[in-house]
Amino acid sequence: MTRLLPLAAVLLASLSAAPSFAHDNGIHAEPSDAVNASFDIVETTIVTRGDEAIFTTRVRGEAGIDKPDATGQFAGSDVYAYVWPTSLDSADIGFDAGQGIVALAVTFHPDFDDAAYGGVNRHVWHPHWVVLGEDVTCPGGLKVHDIPEGTNPKVPPTWPNVPLLIDSPEYPTSFTGDTVEVRIPLNLISAIFDASFDGVTAGLKINDNLHAPLLCVENVFKVASGDLSLPGEVSPAH
Repeated sequence: MTRLLPLAAVLLASLSAAPSFAHDNGIHAEPSDAVNASFDIVETTIVTRGDEAIFTTRVRGEAGIDKPDATGQFAGSDVYAYVWPTSLDSADIGFDAGQGIVALAVTFHPDFDDAAYGGVNRHVWHPHWVVLGEDVTCPGGLKVHDIPEGTNPKVPPTWPNVPLLIDSPEYPTSFTGDTVEVRIPLNLISAIFDASFDGVTAGLKINDNLHAPLLCVENVFKVASGDLSLPGEVSPAH
């Protein structure tokens, strides 16, 4: 696994980077035996088809087969994720503008639920929008942004009532062989037409002390572009 320490600053600086490493508007990556096969990204794309935006990541092995072990408690528990960092603004997904790096993440965490409206989702892979930012106290230097106590920022209707800039929409999400796919209605995310993106697989962890930062990116397993330059371009499906 690749430690994130040199990657947080790269990601924060990469939103204005010119596309590179892209092929047919998606991103193709060489397989690596150093990465667990289920997280070894070989291709990631975002395409539009009809009235949907389709986020897809393909890996060397079986997508979604590896999940974190349950610890029996929330504090210190693990999260695994397939992630699409994007150039979207946080206002595009229902938060206040300019809050950080917007990413779609498909996650699995067996020790807690964070579905909208108090729903249960610890037993399944499920999608989130997350807003990421730097934090030197995190092992990898990057976190999901906390909501400070006593503040009332703008949040989307499916915000799961946790102190994080995270959304829990019920987008159709599927795992088929080597591929994970999320479908989002375009009327909910029209800004995606002009967005750029990357692909990441990662492990996150809940803080042992349950204090801010609450949710840190702890390990990056693989970055599709190799440098988090967001080279992918959203395009109509062929």
